[in-house]
Amino acid sequence: MIRRLLVALLALSVPAAAQYSRVVSFSGYNWMVKTSRGKVGPGPNYFSDSANNVWVDTPGRLHLKLTKTGNKWYSAEVINTASLGYGTYRFYLDSVVDNLDPNVVLGLFTWNDAPDYNHREIDIEFSRWGNAADPANAQYVVQPYDTPGNLLRFTEPPATVQSIHSFQWTPTSISHRSVKGIDPATTNPADLIAEKTFTAFLPVPGGENARMNLWLFRGSAPSNRQTVEVIISRFEWIAP
Repeated sequence: MIRRLLVALLALSVPAAAQYSRVVSFSGYNWMVKTSRGKVGPGPNYFSDSANNVWVDTPGRLHLKLTKTGNKWYSAEVINTASLGYGTYRFYLDSVVDNLDPNVVLGLFTWNDAPDYNHREIDIEFSRWGNAADPANAQYVVQPYDTPGNLLRFTEPPATVQSIHSFQWTPTSISHRSVKGIDPATTNPADLIAEKTFTAFLPVPGGENARMNLWLFRGSAPSNRQTVEVIISRFEWIAP
């Protein structure tokens, strides 16, 4: 009895850690699927590697889904097994994301667990961060986000099913661009959603990975208590 109690207390004292035992193939890359027994960052949230939370459909599109099991909400995240470094990162969305629940965050980004260069985090994020009245629903960030000039809020247009969001990472700049449709090279002004070039606090490559996640701000539940699903039709990296 005492031994079982000590084991239980030890388990409670060990911080929650993410695990990666499942891998999915998407857009020519292998992606580890994040799972956790306890709450971990971002959020913090519970993450699930269940096929109910992360899967690739027959046409090859990636699905990320927030689900509820019992009294817990489970978020979804995938991590590219390759570290790609400088180049252009493109994420092709096949979902309307302007109307995500205010507590929901869709992240398209790079990250390294080591703290150097603010984790080498370059972000494209869709969220109102808990504020339903915020007219802006998306942002570009080169971390640290709270440094003036490192963040641009913008608005993904309503009912935009297909859109492309990218950043070009070079030694001298990080240039974000978002357009409507399926052509990343479009020059039609009507297709442009937002763009921004950052030239300060630039990370250098070093073990970062492209990642995509769907999670809950501050680990809360969606305000409408409904599940959320986002579809990414394609990921593309173009060497510099």
